[in-house]
Amino acid sequence: MNTAKLIDGKAAANRVLKQVKADVQRLKRKGIEPALAVILVGQDPASEVYVRNKILRAEESGIRSLEYRLVANSSQAELLALIATLNADASVNGILLQLPLPAHFEEARALQAIDPRKDVDGFHSENVGGLSQGRDVLTPCTPSGCMQLLEDACGDLSGKHAVVIGRSNIVGKPMAALLLQAHCSVTVVHSRSTDAKALCQLADIVVAAVGRPRMIDASWLKPGAVVIDVGINRIEENGRSRLVGDVDFDSALPQVSAITPVPGGVGPMTIAFLMKNTVTAAVQQAHAQRSQSEAVCLSTY
Repeated sequence: MNTAKLIDGKAAANRVLKQVKADVQRLKRKGIEPALAVILVGQDPASEVYVRNKILRAEESGIRSLEYRLVANSSQAELLALIATLNADASVNGILLQLPLPAHFEEARALQAIDPRKDVDGFHSENVGGLSQGRDVLTPCTPSGCMQLLEDACGDLSGKHAVVIGRSNIVGKPMAALLLQAHCSVTVVHSRSTDAKALCQLADIVVAAVGRPRMIDASWLKPGAVVIDVGINRIEENGRSRLVGDVDFDSALPQVSAITPVPGGVGPMTIAFLMKNTVTAAVQQAHAQRSQSEAVCLSTY
């Protein structure tokens, strides 16, 4: 009888955050204080919770957090002006624009306005393109967290067949790119795929990021597969509201070798890697400033 291993995202996130805190302390001893600016537009309740959690984790890690709020009827120009100010502020290392924005905003334009060196969400085209080319860039937090969970559960991923369900710019596409970097054979299935279920049945690794509650049950999964469930769906069941993933957890559990629960799986890793990206950005910017200063000294010698 198969006994599936639960992949504990909370414990993994705590390990990442512990290392982040140690890195921040070392940077502060060198006169570098990582700082994260969070922009929230409007008063979406879910966004309020996410921002509060991100700021709390930043403070616990020793990262200086800055919160900027714009009212829902602010203009695109006001948002772009704020981003430009933060881009120009050398004391700010990371800029996070909380999504979704109110309907009248152009999200893509706002994300593109963020300096790619401060783009701790990894959504700027410079970072997206760099990821696809295998360059060392800031990568999206959720896929990065998923990779850490997979490496913890599986060790070397080389040669494994991974199926990513979903092709979003936020999770699906960068997840596929990271799996390719880890030398997996990668299949991306989506709404236009022919027989997505049959493709998933061949996978050693399944990453579900489609946004449909309990879409994937045991019949989709190869015996012994490792499942990462990115989905967070709120449903009403037996008169109660609860969170479930894209995977039917109870159905999948006897079939797989390891699986993330919802909640408590991928979610905590997203915030942990946001903190890690902020520290990475601070280090990269400090190196760039030092190189620039040395170049100025040489040019004036």
